[in-house]
Amino acid sequence: MRISSRRRLALSISHAVASLAGAACLSVAAAFAQPDTDGAVVPILSVVPILSAADIAILGEIHDNPEHHRTQAALISALDPAAVVWEMLTPSQAASLTPADLGNAAALADLLEWSVSGWPEFSMYRPIFEAAQTARHFGAMGPREEARAALKSGISASFGGPDAKLFGLDRPLAEAEQRRREADQLAAHCDALPEDVLPAMVDIQRLRDANLARAALRAWNEGGGPVVVITGNGHARLDQGVPVYLAHAAPHLAVRALGQAEGDRIDGVFDVILSTDPVERPDPCAAFR
Repeated sequence: MRISSRRRLALSISHAVASLAGAACLSVAAAFAQPDTDGAVVPILSVVPILSAADIAILGEIHDNPEHHRTQAALISALDPAAVVWEMLTPSQAASLTPADLGNAAALADLLEWSVSGWPEFSMYRPIFEAAQTARHFGAMGPREEARAALKSGISASFGGPDAKLFGLDRPLAEAEQRRREADQLAAHCDALPEDVLPAMVDIQRLRDANLARAALRAWNEGGGPVVVITGNGHARLDQGVPVYLAHAAPHLAVRALGQAEGDRIDGVFDVILSTDPVERPDPCAAFR
């Protein structure tokens, strides 16, 4: 039997503090801010009681921000989850992981073929894997062929009729919500997409949200919680991401979502927000000019 969340928090807090010793100073949304007497430790630890109340805690990120991943690792150390669900791994990749794999970073990167995965450098995600060595791991990433097939058959049929109904994926979005999400997709792609592809982009995002929710619920059903989900901020949003589908399928479970901003700027609704300085990166829209 796993120890209670409250006791687990007390036992893990020193580990989390140690994990944060080298982290950059973070700010937290005003509702959760604490007196800054201990540097970076106070803001991050202030969110642990909020997240530890969850059966499923969704830890958002900007994928190429190393500080976001160090924060996720520190929170995993504090929360001691029974399972971790990854946006970045397929179900078969996650199922194959062993404690020995998780303790050998170089071998793990090769095992997961990370260098050809399209995700940012493995060194950014390494602290998360190391912090989660005692957890079970689940993947939610489907192959690109699956997404293409979903566009032909419809996301509800692709996801599976009964599951689509369970998670609410069989329901079309309200017209105003559909338009808002299409506008978000257009902005996210530098206003460079043809309008006729925007509905498909929204559908794929919904399918990925539902896949993450299904993997998280499976992890809970197989071994209890807490379950931590590692994913981008867009999937972590309370107003349209994974929490929406979990609320349909498992309203009895407590779900909490962390968003990680840069320079206090972030889109969407979250239970709590942490912020770092922006990462220097090339202009993502340069290729479209």
